Amino acid sequence: MNNRRSFIIGIKSTKLSNREKNFLRKYKPWGVILFTRNIKDIKQAKKLTTSIRKIFNDNKYPILIDQEGGRVNRLRNIISFENLTSEFFGKKFIKKPKEFNFFYKLFIDKTSYLLKLIGVNINTCPVLDLRKKGSSSIIGDRSFSSNPKIVSKIGDYCINYHHNNGIGTVIKHIPGHGLAKVDSHHFTPVISKNLDYLLKNDFFPFKRKNSFFAMTAHIIFKKIDLKNTVTHSKKIIKLIRNKIGFKNILISDDISMKSLKGKIKENTINAFNAGCDLVLHCNAKEKEMEIVAQNSPFLSKFVIKKTSQFYKIIS
Repeated sequence: MNNRRSFIIGIKSTKLSNREKNFLRKYKPWGVILFTRNIKDIKQAKKLTTSIRKIFNDNKYPILIDQEGGRVNRLRNIISFENLTSEFFGKKFIKKPKEFNFFYKLFIDKTSYLLKLIGVNINTCPVLDLRKKGSSSIIGDRSFSSNPKIVSKIGDYCINYHHNNGIGTVIKHIPGHGLAKVDSHHFTPVISKNLDYLLKNDFFPFKRKNSFFAMTAHIIFKKIDLKNTVTHSKKIIKLIRNKIGFKNILISDDISMKSLKGKIKENTINAFNAGCDLVLHCNAKEKEMEIVAQNSPFLSKFVIKKTSQFYKIIS
């Protein structure tokens, strides 16, 4: 693991190209993330993940996916989870808690079973962002609730059920994306609430979470850091570590998103300088991948230690 670099990449299609194989051998990213474009069926997806792990000679090599259910359903070519939104489970939690316990565990168990079938060992959920009126629809029904305590409780269920099935989780988008009025894929959200409000509301669901991984929000909290998004803010990452208390691996959201105004090289370097442990790059564009790879350090002792702890829960 010592010779791996601190970044995660996406790949273009349903199998590795020769260029991608050479890239993986040369730069040795910490992990690979899959999208719908990479998954045709179970057999093909398993063949793909096996071919990735063969390069690293590591049957626990980190392979991630965004499989939240609802709109964010990368397994849609295999199964439909569109109706099973976080909002659906949040309402069930309030109205029929016994039903919630049964259905939500079943949902995570079945999701985990499918992920293991295709060779994925990290699911980038739960979304712990609050549902806010008047905010961008980019979160919307991906949120469990507007109540921070409910979001926190369901988040704990999500993390624990995944861990019990040998799958890691990525809490997102730390320290909270719910107030964003624009989509950070395309614009930079700016939040004007003060720290006291944020700690009691948007930041609250992220406290005391035993997830091995968290993903940063590409948004500006201007009362804390006037010019930098969370991903590029030393102040906010320090706050995530100290006030929110997240002590495990911190992953940037996709470094190619338009919320970040710099070029790929600058965005990558600034994320590491701010305190991100790993940088995520999703679009599989070769030139960008090369830049991210060349500007990503080798894994720190901290990341190696935490990755080893994560490996222990994988079955």
